[in-house]
Amino acid sequence: MSSTPEFDIIVYGATGYTGRLVAEYLSQEYADDSGLRWAMAGRSQSKLEAVRDEINAPADTPLVVADTGDADSLRAMAERTRVVLTTVGPYQLYGSDLVRICAETGTDYVDLCGEPAWMRQMIDAHGETAKQSGARIVFSCGFDSIPFDLGVYFLQQAAQEKFGAALPRVKGRVRKMKGTFSGGTAASLKATLAAAKANPEIYQLLGNPFALTPGFTGPAQPPAAKPEFDESLGSWAAPFVMAAINTRNVHRSNALL
Repeated sequence: MSSTPEFDIIVYGATGYTGRLVAEYLSQEYADDSGLRWAMAGRSQSKLEAVRDEINAPADTPLVVADTGDADSLRAMAERTRVVLTTVGPYQLYGSDLVRICAETGTDYVDLCGEPAWMRQMIDAHGETAKQSGARIVFSCGFDSIPFDLGVYFLQQAAQEKFGAALPRVKGRVRKMKGTFSGGTAASLKATLAAAKANPEIYQLLGNPFALTPGFTGPAQPPAAKPEFDESLGSWAAPFVMAAINTRNVHRSNALL
């Protein structure tokens, strides 16, 4: 990556459901002269133009054509920006080349991935390259797993200040949310199950709470496999559908720190 890239952020997958929401947010929040340089990217120039108009983004919002099937186009995109924000999943089907290229070019990478087996494969394959280039490869930067990852981090900081020690157990509870599985989330689950069927070792990764922390294993984890009565809440609580990825990301952040 050049020392002065053209953009701060490129939203890759801007014509998809989630990518469009991200592009719309950036367009609205940074409509004034904020200094943020961002672009919309996807595989179709005409679709990018249509989405840009539909979300009322400025007519001069830059558009970048890139395709997961064309590694050269991905590299050209990565070399133009500080950060690639990708919503193009399932990542195990469409994301591997982009992670590799970002690691090689020193371009920061963020996604919305909830596919721990693929994430571990990327860590093993490209972690050292990213360290050498300075690229920061950060998975799961959405509702999964930011509230839980940062929630534990800030809570443990407060515990250190108040009690002089970290808490031995942290419980996260989702009391209310709206929305449902997107098509991309469903496709990611389907791809993960297909990969696990073809490779039994993936089942072991999926069942390991420390799957994303190679070389590090912490204490035994609460099973969280069935509903239980939570004394602190005074009500019943059921396992959260995305706990399997959120907990692994929390453990990875802890291990890296």
